[in-house]
Amino acid sequence: MLYELFSWLKQHFNIMGAGVFQYLTFRAAMAILLSLIITTVYGKRIIIFLKNKQIGETVRDLGLAGEQQKKGTPTMGGIIILLAIIIPTLLFADLSKVYIRLMLLCTVWLGIIGFLDDYFKIKARRLAGKRGEQYKKKDSDGLAGVSKVIGQVGLGIIIGATLYFNSNVTVEREIITKEVNKSLHPGEMVARGSNVVTKNIEGESRRFVEVKTPITTIPFTKNHEFNYSKLISWMGNRAEAYTWIIYILIVTFIIAAVSNGANITDGLDGLAAGVSAIIGAGLGIFVYVSGNFKFAEYLNIMYIPNLGELSIFVGAFVGACIGFLWYNAYPAQVFMGDTGSLALGGIIASLAIIVRKELLIPIFCGVFLIEELSVIIQVVYFKYTKKKFGEGRRIFLMSPLHHHYQKKGFHESKIAVRFWIITIFCVLLSIVTLKIR
Repeated sequence: MLYELFSWLKQHFNIMGAGVFQYLTFRAAMAILLSLIITTVYGKRIIIFLKNKQIGETVRDLGLAGEQQKKGTPTMGGIIILLAIIIPTLLFADLSKVYIRLMLLCTVWLGIIGFLDDYFKIKARRLAGKRGEQYKKKDSDGLAGVSKVIGQVGLGIIIGATLYFNSNVTVEREIITKEVNKSLHPGEMVARGSNVVTKNIEGESRRFVEVKTPITTIPFTKNHEFNYSKLISWMGNRAEAYTWIIYILIVTFIIAAVSNGANITDGLDGLAAGVSAIIGAGLGIFVYVSGNFKFAEYLNIMYIPNLGELSIFVGAFVGACIGFLWYNAYPAQVFMGDTGSLALGGIIASLAIIVRKELLIPIFCGVFLIEELSVIIQVVYFKYTKKKFGEGRRIFLMSPLHHHYQKKGFHESKIAVRFWIITIFCVLLSIVTLKIR
C-alpha cells in the first residue's frame, strides 16, 4: 500500500524522498523493523488479551521437567506472528507481484486452519471443565486430522497450479542462436508476452528471454537443473502434457510435510520460532541471489525475474519469528499454537518451491525432518513390536526427539539452542551447495 502510494507521489508530484520506496533493500529493512515492533510492542497487548479470555494451555502429565509450570500459559500466540508478517508485507511490498500474493494466501490459509484447530481444542477443554471431567488430548474436539489434510492439499493445489500455469512465473534463458526456440531445453516454452532482452555484461551484448519451465535445483551435481517432466519421460511425447499433475502432487506433498514438521517441532519454548527464523534467513539469501541477475550469473544458478520483491515478505517473516522469541523464549509467556506452527512450516515450504530449491528442504529443514521422522519411527516400531512380541517397544524415550532429550535430563532451553545451532549448520550447508557441484 505504501509502495503504491509513494510510487504515485513520486510519479505525479516528484516529492522529495518518495523515491526511496523504489529500493528493495529499504523496504525489506522497513518490513523487518515493523515486524519487530508489532511482535515486541503490540505482542504484549495480544498476550494480555489472550490471558483475559482465558485462552491458556492445558498440560498433560508426561513426566517432563517443568511441564506443570506451563499450565495456563496463553496459546494461539501465532496470531502475533501472522500479523507481523501480513501487515509489513501489505504496506511495503508490490502487491501486483504473483509471488507476494501467493505467500500472503499461504500465510492466511494455513493460519486459519491452525486457528480453527486451536479454537476447537480450547472449546473442548472448557466443555470438559464445565462437566468436571479431565481433558484428554486424544479426545480433543480439535479440527479433525482429515480436515487439516484437506486444507493443506487445497493450498498445495492452488500454489502448484499457479506456479505451473501463471505466465508471470518464469526463469530467464540466454539465447545462443538467432532462433529463440533453439535456446530452450526440452519441455520449455517462451512465456506469453515475453520480449527478447539485450544485456551488456562485461562489455559483451547478450540476449535473454523468459521461459516457462517446471524445473528445480539439484544439489551437488554439475548439471544442477532438473525438469519434472523427466519423472514421466517413459510416457514419451505425452510426458510434457501431464507434467503439471506430477508437479502439483509434489508441491502438495512438500507443503503438507513441512507444515506438519514445524507443527511437531513446536514443543519447547522458542524452538520452532528460532529454527524458523534461521531457515527464513537462509531462504532470504536464496531469494536475493536468484532474483539478482549478477549474483545468479556469478553463481551459475537460474535467474528468476520478479523474485526480488519476495525479500520484503521474507524480511517480515524473519522479523516476526525473532520478535516472537521476546515472549516465547524460555520461560515462555505465550505459545504460538497450531495457529503459528502450521503457517510457519507452510511458508517455508512455499518459499523453497518458489525459489526452486525444494530439493534442498531435507538439508535446511533438517530439524523439522528429524523431529517428524522420530515420531514416524517411534509409532511404526511400537506397532511392529506389539504385533510381533505382544508388547510395544520404543526406540526413543519419548517422541518427538526434543522430548527424548528432555527425558534424558537436558534442560529445554539447552535443547532449543542446540537445535538452533544444528539449523544454522544445515542452512549454511545448503547455501554452500550453490557452488559445490
